[in-house]
Amino acid sequence: MVDVLCVGHASYDLIFTVPHHPAADEKTFADAFLACGGGPAANAAVTVARLGYRAAFAGYLGTDLYGATHLEELQREGVATDLVVRGDSPTPISVILVKPDGQRTLVNYKGQTRHLASDELDFSAVAARAILFDGHEPLISPSWADLARANRVPTVLDAGSLHGGTEALMGRVDYLVCSEKFAGQWLGKNHPREALDRLSGIAPVVVITLGERGAIWRRAAEKGHAPAPPIVAVDTTGAGDAFHGAFAAGIAAGLEWTAILDLASAAGGLCCTKLGARPGIPTATQVASLMGRLAS
Repeated sequence: MVDVLCVGHASYDLIFTVPHHPAADEKTFADAFLACGGGPAANAAVTVARLGYRAAFAGYLGTDLYGATHLEELQREGVATDLVVRGDSPTPISVILVKPDGQRTLVNYKGQTRHLASDELDFSAVAARAILFDGHEPLISPSWADLARANRVPTVLDAGSLHGGTEALMGRVDYLVCSEKFAGQWLGKNHPREALDRLSGIAPVVVITLGERGAIWRRAAEKGHAPAPPIVAVDTTGAGDAFHGAFAAGIAAGLEWTAILDLASAAGGLCCTKLGARPGIPTATQVASLMGRLAS
């Protein structure tokens, strides 16, 4: 039994801090460099593990150097990797440029790496208290979400952007936790509160993350706002992944609603205080310390 099974994308991140966004035909020099595992579902799994819960990751990693390195990272973190599929296709690579204000530009390369086939993984022996999807494995995720709902296992969707994978899952999960970008793409305009109301007709619980402005949420007729913790952002890469992982961990642990939001907000905020998503993912002690300071 694991607390949270995270299903979806794993990549390897090459992160450069740059003094400004390069202009056309400009050669620039990075101030710092970091290489580490990444990807929404993989980062969420590491978040769950660092918070002291049992995590598993299901997805693809190549047999190349990047895949082997990332697999070792997950295992060192205590993430169960029995559902990781290895193959000759390349491990997806992300190149991330981080500006001085902590904002970043990301370029992802997947090559000819295919999605996992619908029958490529056997979930019959999987026991989880919650399942998190990021929509990047569109052939296996919908049926798993339907099975989880039939077995009353709560499901969470990390909807970072609107595409076929997230669109297929948004009406199949119990908790639709989406970015402001996703909400605007789905609604056709940037109006988070209107999107919140309309999305609540699709999923039982909807949360829209708004970066430094916190998050807004709706459960049936109940609405609210969760503020973001005051932090100095170094790199926003992975903040959403940490938020989603902590959110799913809170669901698995049966925490009260406000405690789940506080946990997720603290994890997401702390992730912004270091360069790179993986190094920034906080531990349970770090989250507890921040939440204690905010409560005092």
